[in-house]
Amino acid sequence: MGKRAAIIVLDGVGIGEAPDAATYGDVGSNTLGHVIAQMTGDELHNLREVGLGNIANFNKLPAIDHPSGAFGLMSPSAAGKDSTTGHWEIAGVRIDVPFPTYPEGFPLEVLTEFSALTGRPIIGNVAGSGTDIIVRFGAEHVRTGAWIVYTSADSVFQVAAHEDVIPLAELYAGCEIARRMLVAPNNVSRVIARPFVGDEGAFIRTAERRDFSVEPPSETLLDALAQAGIRRDGVGKVDDLFAGRAIVSRHTSGNAEGIGLIQDWLLNGPDRGFLFSNLVDFDQLYGHRNDVSGFLGALRQFDAALPGLCRALREEDLLFITADHGNDPTTASSDHARENVPLLALGHAVRAGVSVGRRAAFADLGATVAEWFDLGFRGVGSSFLSEILG
Repeated sequence: MGKRAAIIVLDGVGIGEAPDAATYGDVGSNTLGHVIAQMTGDELHNLREVGLGNIANFNKLPAIDHPSGAFGLMSPSAAGKDSTTGHWEIAGVRIDVPFPTYPEGFPLEVLTEFSALTGRPIIGNVAGSGTDIIVRFGAEHVRTGAWIVYTSADSVFQVAAHEDVIPLAELYAGCEIARRMLVAPNNVSRVIARPFVGDEGAFIRTAERRDFSVEPPSETLLDALAQAGIRRDGVGKVDDLFAGRAIVSRHTSGNAEGIGLIQDWLLNGPDRGFLFSNLVDFDQLYGHRNDVSGFLGALRQFDAALPGLCRALREEDLLFITADHGNDPTTASSDHARENVPLLALGHAVRAGVSVGRRAAFADLGATVAEWFDLGFRGVGSSFLSEILG
């Protein structure tokens, strides 16, 4: 058996404001801290056992003397606070200028061009929650066949369409057109297809979401692994975030399916390879909707699955658990937050109870994985492999 490594990104599960949170208007955000504070009993004991409580001062999840994993936290060094920026930085790429955002909607010339290229009118052009958007504009869309275009506080151009009005193939094709069209200065991070179904008053979004990202501007960990002939697998939206470059991913309907696929890879996956996975429900279903109880429920679900994931680890496996940004459901904002992210390292070779402290960049994780596979690549990070190996 050869070396393997897996990264699980708990989407949006930050662990307290980053040093530059004030620049982003996120002072006071602490996704994990505020959600854990809502616990009413002895919960998340598996995450506590591997070291989560040792990373920060959680009143209801105290540190233990002998955690089974290594632990620390990572601060963002790239500009921005979205999934693309976070995953790119984990993979060794740092951008210095944030992607553009449109809190007041997109410029008229952008919408005019998109409408002309796709042959459909546009309604919406507001910033808001996707579930609220289809309530507000769904009936008009069904009646007129117009695209619903909207955004959020993130750098996204989102296109919603009812599957019975605009087939998925046309929706995806329209988003591909938008992706080619949206270049600087309107080079949004992602174009997102948001299909929905149902009748007025009961519209629901489906699992057929697709993200169309810009390509990373430089070499990533995935590129370096590909060049070395090491297999790369994905779970969740990670392939979309890298514009499909150097990774193929299995998209999921939610965290439960994603956890199952991660466990299957650990049990039955390749003898040598890398898994990059994203569990999106924390962010998509609960953070953006300020649903604290739902967020805590998703943490409970992952906590319950963690022992099974650990049992599936082979002798030369490393498993890392982290996040890509924050999305504190207890704040007035319903959007991403500029936060540090937790870092847990698990595996037979990991020195139990070791702290790697505060890492200056998410990219340190990608550099560590690269060193594990004996690659020359380090991206913009510094490896902490020697600190966690026993």
